[in-house]
Amino acid sequence: MSEEIKNIEQMDVADNTLDALSSDEKPIFQRNIRFKRKVCRFCHDKNLAIDYKDAKLLEQFITERGKILPRRVTGTCAKHQRAVAKAIKRARILALIPFVEK
Repeated sequence: MSEEIKNIEQMDVADNTLDALSSDEKPIFQRNIRFKRKVCRFCHDKNLAIDYKDAKLLEQFITERGKILPRRVTGTCAKHQRAVAKAIKRARILALIPFVEK
């Protein structure tokens, strides 16, 4: 019984390594280690300004439910993320964008 378990473990290890594959076979999936770093669109385009009256621009930074998206999702720098959050809050108070979606 313990031999069966060892054989199963060895088969699992062999399946997960690329050494077990022959030269003709390709792995089923490859993990993409490299990723493209997002660039802050406000730093990249100096003409683009954050304004609480621009509801279309601000809607790109909120979810369907009305939550403000984090920096890691939007790709904005810390300086502009704070400005976007402040503009969204101002626009909500003036009823330009909703607090929550129904």
